[in-house]
Amino acid sequence: MENNILELQYALDTFYFLVCGALVMWMAAGFSMLEAGLVRSKNTTEILTKNVTLFAIACTSYLVIGYDIMYGGGVLLNAIALDGVEVAAGTEDIAAAVSAGVLAESAKEGFGGGAVYSNASDFFFQVVFVATAMSIVSGAVAERMKLWAFMVFAVAMTAFIYPMEGSWTWNSAPVFGMFALMGDITNEAGEVVMTGFGFKDFAGSGIVHLAGASAALAGVILLGARKGKYSADGKVNPILGANLPLATLGTFILWMGWFGFNGGSVLKLGDIASANSVAMVFLNTNAAAAGGVIAAIIVARIMFGKADLTMALNGALAGLVAITASPDTPTAMWATIIGGIGGVIVVFSIVMLDKLKIDDPVGAISVHGVVGVWGLLAVPITADGTTLTAQIVGALTIFIWVFGASFIVWFAIKMVMGLRVSEEEEYEGLDIAECGMEAYPEFTGSKGSGL
Repeated sequence: MENNILELQYALDTFYFLVCGALVMWMAAGFSMLEAGLVRSKNTTEILTKNVTLFAIACTSYLVIGYDIMYGGGVLLNAIALDGVEVAAGTEDIAAAVSAGVLAESAKEGFGGGAVYSNASDFFFQVVFVATAMSIVSGAVAERMKLWAFMVFAVAMTAFIYPMEGSWTWNSAPVFGMFALMGDITNEAGEVVMTGFGFKDFAGSGIVHLAGASAALAGVILLGARKGKYSADGKVNPILGANLPLATLGTFILWMGWFGFNGGSVLKLGDIASANSVAMVFLNTNAAAAGGVIAAIIVARIMFGKADLTMALNGALAGLVAITASPDTPTAMWATIIGGIGGVIVVFSIVMLDKLKIDDPVGAISVHGVVGVWGLLAVPITADGTTLTAQIVGALTIFIWVFGASFIVWFAIKMVMGLRVSEEEEYEGLDIAECGMEAYPEFTGSKGSGL
């Protein structure tokens, strides 16, 4: 009887993990549509090419080496135990499957306490998070970066840079052997060898979103602004996106995908407490996004005299990023407030970065980076046992590592193959220069597909 219950929990938790992973994978479509809507039509094909390619690169790089760096357990398929379900089905005592390494178990306290699911489902859920972090970079460097330079960086980001900081956080490895960010680190005898700071990032405000924004910032600094974005006298010249309906669709896709992003991070569904936690996470995720939209559009109306749609869209994403660090602890009202503050922050951040001549066509650095920091700092408001000091240390560790490592990689790429397309190619549009085809040839007078 007990084994039947445990097998049902295993099946349910694995299925829930996979469905949430699929929702996060669908966020790749959201990023594609959002970015395609916020760039000029002459760069649409190239931005879509980047998004589909970076997802494939992330999946492959993380499979080959990234997962091993982040969680250990061998390289390639050996790290994932893809035959886990098969072995479990033929195992009389399902608990033996855990000790055999067939099932992933978060708490190591038996089936009653920890999340129990297939190792393959764990890999799938982790790999779509990696792709999300890399997608953040895509929009920030849009309209002037070489496609192949971006792809080379995508390999470094998903195979090494992200997995390293992920190992320090979600895998509780010591940071270069010096200190622990999350919980205490013990030896085989159970003795504490390194005391943790107690850093909390439930679903990745810092680990995923701040990391992606930090890598983007390093690239944007070396890349420079788009031609015509800033005048010599310091004036900011808006460069409008080509398709706001597409950008809005992308935002709603991301909003929906975030239920998997945060909800899946509960790691299980097979008991009453976990089901209640999942429901609360879904509720808070939605509430924070709504708060972000409302706050951002009010601030935009006050600052610009108009209801700015792009600010409203970024407000939704800011609310989602802000709540991601701790969607399991606030009340729905607190979640709305945390998301609303994120919506306010993102408007001011976008304006400030423009004043600093940091050209980010989609506002990714502000949404995922600046608001990602706010999300981490907001955790102690509702999460018992966390401190502001721990959250600051965690945020700084993530930013310093990812920004520093990314800057080195971007700089090396710049020296070897260059980061930026020529001025003529930028004027013509990256669709033709990099992909040889236009997204909207019937509207631009093209005489062919360019193939």
